[in-house]
Amino acid sequence: MRETAVNESRPLQWLLIGAALAFLALFLVLPLVAVFVEALRKGVEPLLASYADEDTIAAIYLTLIVAAIAVPLNLVFGVAAAWAIAKFEFHGKSLLISLIDLPFSVSPVVSGLTFVLLFGAQGVFGPWLDAWDIKIIFAVPGIVLATIFVTFPFIARELIPLMQEQGTAEEEAALTLGASGLRTFMTVTLPNVRWALLYGVLLCNARAMGEFGAVSVVSGHIRGLTNTMPLQVEILYNEYNFVGAFAVAALLAGLALVTLAAKSILEWRHAEGLSTARRH
Repeated sequence: MRETAVNESRPLQWLLIGAALAFLALFLVLPLVAVFVEALRKGVEPLLASYADEDTIAAIYLTLIVAAIAVPLNLVFGVAAAWAIAKFEFHGKSLLISLIDLPFSVSPVVSGLTFVLLFGAQGVFGPWLDAWDIKIIFAVPGIVLATIFVTFPFIARELIPLMQEQGTAEEEAALTLGASGLRTFMTVTLPNVRWALLYGVLLCNARAMGEFGAVSVVSGHIRGLTNTMPLQVEILYNEYNFVGAFAVAALLAGLALVTLAAKSILEWRHAEGLSTARRH
């Protein structure tokens, strides 16, 4: 009979646990601690002064604006896509699922380059956009488009398995009793997936604020205008402004820790529903 992990010897269990903890400490905890240490190396005042820099303020503001646009749009798309895939049968369903997963398999840099080829000055729609004085690439709309592209699978992928698991019996019962489609969705479907939906929103928001590759290609790195927080970190570091770079990085890390804490609370309090949502 094959020995399971439960029946492993105690020394081997401790060895595996120790190896996992050492790996996490070396590649996750230490770099995270180093960010905060470097940000505070010269004291609190230089750290706060870094946040008062106009370009840094603009980068923080732009990051929040982009996330505030991308996440709600992905919320609408994710719910609609999950509803269609889980509740209806139609031709092309497999293709739609594959397209939703596309950003997971395409490099963010390649996706950013795709937008440049479409909307850049020499792109497919470039002359038309230029004629109407519409700026997408090297402007905020391009950053929003790139962010939406790399983040749109997160919410849909959290909802689809859970909705498929729940089936359509409850919705059919509500419709039979005379409820409208919208009322059925609001009172039956949405309450059943609310925690998975919130979990997907958290992941989507974290990726939106931390995206670098695709945004770097379409932004143009215009200081004070098209630099998000990750791009501002790169610029400050390349200019040897280490305190400023690590100050912005620490703020990003802090936002990530808040997201992680919210994610952990959701997993702890609603583990059964979330595990069902991630079963595939």
